[in-house]
Amino acid sequence: MISSDSSAVEPINDPESLCGTTSATPITDSSSTAAKKDGKQNDQHHDVEQAENSIVTDDDTNTSNVKDCKALDVEKEGKLSFRKRLCTFWHTYEFLLLILIVICLARAYPPLGAEYVAPQITASWCAVMFIFLYSGLGLKTNDFAKAFQRVDVNAFVQMFNFGFVSAVVFAGTRVLEAANILSTELSDGMVIASCLPMSINMVHVLTDAAGGDDPLAVINAAAGNMIGVFLSPVLILGYVGVTGDTQVTDVFYELTLKVLLPVVVGQIVQKTMPKFIALFNKYKEYVKKAQEYALVFIVYTVFCKTFSKDAVSSFGEIFLMIAFVFLFLIFVMTAAWFTMRLLFRDYPEIRIMGLFGCTHKTVALGIPLISAVYEGSPNVGTYTLPLLIWYPMQLIVGSLLVERLRKFKKDELIRLGRVEDCESPSCSTEKEMGDSVAVTASDLESANITGHSNESEDGKDEST
Repeated sequence: MISSDSSAVEPINDPESLCGTTSATPITDSSSTAAKKDGKQNDQHHDVEQAENSIVTDDDTNTSNVKDCKALDVEKEGKLSFRKRLCTFWHTYEFLLLILIVICLARAYPPLGAEYVAPQITASWCAVMFIFLYSGLGLKTNDFAKAFQRVDVNAFVQMFNFGFVSAVVFAGTRVLEAANILSTELSDGMVIASCLPMSINMVHVLTDAAGGDDPLAVINAAAGNMIGVFLSPVLILGYVGVTGDTQVTDVFYELTLKVLLPVVVGQIVQKTMPKFIALFNKYKEYVKKAQEYALVFIVYTVFCKTFSKDAVSSFGEIFLMIAFVFLFLIFVMTAAWFTMRLLFRDYPEIRIMGLFGCTHKTVALGIPLISAVYEGSPNVGTYTLPLLIWYPMQLIVGSLLVERLRKFKKDELIRLGRVEDCESPSCSTEKEMGDSVAVTASDLESANITGHSNESEDGKDEST
């Protein structure tokens, strides 16, 4: 055992093992074979390194291409986002922007809207009747019945519009007149404007756009104008002390034909012609836009008539009127909003309608009433100026509040648990619809990027 272990351990001391051909031959063959194997392994490692280097190079190339594509996408997205923001801004404030545009057009060339388009027919009759025909076709008879039953709401709106607004404006203008800030004529003009009924078209259109109670708006606007034929001259007599004769029968006749008749015709068509109503509902969105454009046309003709006359006030008086009308309007709107909150807290649609119905004043009936009451007076133009400022001011402020009121209505319906009402299209805002589209696009883009990255990783694994 020991000798065998020693011979096995010390083969190097044997000269034959060092120099013999027999023993040297196998050693040489094994070393050459090992060298060949090492060479093949080195070649394989070299090929693998080259493959990995090529993969890294391809990955770098793909990464640079992806970066270039992303840079182009960012540039395109910047252009598209600007266009999207511009389109969103236009759709959000389209009504207000159109009003500003037509006022500028009316100032540029007043005869077009004052004479050539026959406003006494196209604006005073056709446009107004179209607006209320749309209401008659779109509103349900049950909604009108419910609106008639809300005696408390109707009474509050009329009392606030005629009583509270006129009292606040009378007290405020008398303070300004005593302080020599406003002239007596302009103070009286503001009081006269505050005694007028609400605007028929504007209250209805803004209430509908903001998601308010449209049947209540129609009923209060029509009733307010009929009441105003009698009540407005009485209020003007009580505050200012001057009165005149008004053709009550003519005013009632025009209101019946312009407001009540189109609504009744629309209700009859709604009950007797279902195919026509189905077609109307299919294109209701476009008809509603046409209704807004009709109101824009009415505003255009009103300002064309205003600008076609000679200026009766200085620029200083006009700026004073703009400032004080704005302050009075904001004050009475704030008072109406919080009062409606106390009285009708769980009725967001009524609160929205009340915000407009309690504070708006009419030009269509106001100017004829002022002309009838102060016929022959040299101050008729001055008395009309506050109303001509109040009218566009309430339109601008109301248009700016439409989106906020839509969001308010949605939040209130969620609070009250009326989720089914909140799912209606009138309850969602333009901004939310735009955000949802943007989120969907970003989700799709991220999904596409993830899919491409997964595909590249799979390709890398296969090539490796």
